[in-house]
Amino acid sequence: MVWRVGEIGADRLAAHGGTPVRETLLAYGRQEVLPGDIDAVCEVLRSDWLTTGPVVERFESAFAARVGARHAVSFSSGTAALHGAVFAAGLGDGDEAVTTPLTFCATANALLYQGATPRFADVDPEALLLDPERVRGALGARTRAIVAVDYAGHPAPLHELREIARDAGLVLIEDASHAPGALYHDAPVGSLADLTTFSFHPVKHVTTGEGGMVTTDSDEYAARLRRFRNHGIATSGRERQTGRWQYEMVDLGYNYRLTDVACALGLAQLERLPANLARRREIAARYASRLRDLPGLVLPAERDHARSAWHLYPVRLELERLATDRDELLAALRAEGIGANVHYRLVYQQPYYRERFGDLSGCAPVAEDAERRLVSLPMYHAMTDADVDDVERALRRVLGYFAR
Repeated sequence: MVWRVGEIGADRLAAHGGTPVRETLLAYGRQEVLPGDIDAVCEVLRSDWLTTGPVVERFESAFAARVGARHAVSFSSGTAALHGAVFAAGLGDGDEAVTTPLTFCATANALLYQGATPRFADVDPEALLLDPERVRGALGARTRAIVAVDYAGHPAPLHELREIARDAGLVLIEDASHAPGALYHDAPVGSLADLTTFSFHPVKHVTTGEGGMVTTDSDEYAARLRRFRNHGIATSGRERQTGRWQYEMVDLGYNYRLTDVACALGLAQLERLPANLARRREIAARYASRLRDLPGLVLPAERDHARSAWHLYPVRLELERLATDRDELLAALRAEGIGANVHYRLVYQQPYYRERFGDLSGCAPVAEDAERRLVSLPMYHAMTDADVDDVERALRRVLGYFAR
């Protein structure tokens, strides 16, 4: 390690006792709740239905219309939505699915919940999305699905993956937790895969506190999803209260229902999705303009055929040009008041996966190289231009300090 504290002209890092760029931490992501959101929730709290009521259906219909899908089925979390999609696709014991290791562990965990096994394929070096050629090489006799991830909000190569899935008789599931409002060849994400999942966690574009959604054009998948989130029961609680009371449990399902309270918040937030997307794209453009000349930094790519939803702004460090590693640089940024983060530690490097499947190091070399370089800069639609400028100031200070 090369330390240069005390050098003439050096801008002393906050980590070494200097004055931080910001006094309060700028989070990497956070929710924005406005008075109209609170009013919508209070209206439901004063109503007859707190769950399994009419607001759930309204939210689902509005979301389906927004993404251009025939059906949208809400779930209690993005993870529950993934689990529902894997169930609807028919995966079970002994089946396999090809997915990316550069994702939150829930993407692969949902396969394990159903007794299926994830097979990890590498990502492309530009956008860090599932590489179609690597997917082809990972297919086997037990493969039943491809699970793509719209990393950071950029759509996966869906046309190529659909072709692979069609030729091999597989189901294409898209984890679009990062990508509501993203476009792929001018088509909205949510209308392209067999099953597309979304998350409404507070750091996402639209929040319901916790929550998720699965969109599909398949009547069969939609029916299976609705049963699965309701204990496997073929009728809803609302139907049984207003009609025939008897019910039949036809699948082994879960209580993965999203409440009317949460859906009221989601409906109010969904109206602001276009504005939220526009603001995130402004922030991404400002980052690109301010940071493109910084040595030691590789900015995220957006391909010509796509429009990212910019859930994250992940930069990669040119470590060969820096006298430090990613983790120390991350700590230095946080000391400056910039809540930078890492997305993600590779799934197969997590302790549970290593214990269950062994050491898979080397199976995705592009992803492994990216993981040790990745830093997610703050990105959320309530950020101000001054916030972006603070990130730039902190990066210039920290990168300048550690430059070789």
